[in-house]
Order: sequence, then structure tokens, then C-alpha cells
Amino acid sequence: QVQLVESGGGLVQPGGSLSVSCTASGSIVSINNMGWYRQAPGNQRELVATITRGGSTNYADSVKGRFTISRDNAKNTVWMQMNNLKPEDTAVYYCNAAVIVAGMGSRLRERWGQGTLVTVSS
Repeated sequence: QVQLVESGGGLVQPGGSLSVSCTASGSIVSINNMGWYRQAPGNQRELVATITRGGSTNYADSVKGRFTISRDNAKNTVWMQMNNLKPEDTAVYYCNAAVIVAGMGSRLRERWGQGTLVTVSS
């Protein structure tokens, strides 16, 4: 199977920066889109940023100009650099990947990481 493991969350003051990363491992044939979603207490999970295998990116309006998503296809890893963080960015951040899994045909399978908490507070 496939596992996504995130790292890099933590506590940061407003205006500060933080980077999160996610590495996929297991029976991977290839990975299509990768992305980050977040869920704040009492809210639904929302898209933060996505990146295609070719490097095209998409951002939520609330993070444009502050967050940057990137990936290394050879390492099955996606990062997100978060700058000028605001208290409203506080949430659990989840990594997402659309994966072709070995032995499971050619259909893309959606996989999620366990989440990493980002807290923006003074």
C-alpha cells in the first residue's frame, strides 16, 4: 500500500514562516497531483494548494502570495513554504496525493497523510 507522512508543523508567531513536507512511500507506480489541505476546528477541510506532476500550481485565494508549494517527483515528496502566517492559518494540514498503486490497475487512488498541526499565535 501507500503511506503519506507529513512533518514540519508547529507553533509560530503571526508574521512568521514555517515549512511542511510530505513524503509518499510504498507500492507506488506514479503520483499525479499532490496537494495540501487544512482543517481548522469546527470547519470543513479546505484546499490550500495543489501541484501537478509537471509543476503547475493552484492556490486558495487566502494563501496566494504567502504560500509556495513545490515537489520532487524522484523523491515522491511535496513541500509547502508558508510565509507571513496569520492566526487564521491555524489548522491541521493534510497532505494529499493521487497515486497509481502497484497491483491495483491504472486508476488513480487518493491517499491522505495523518496531518500535522500548524498553530499561529503570539
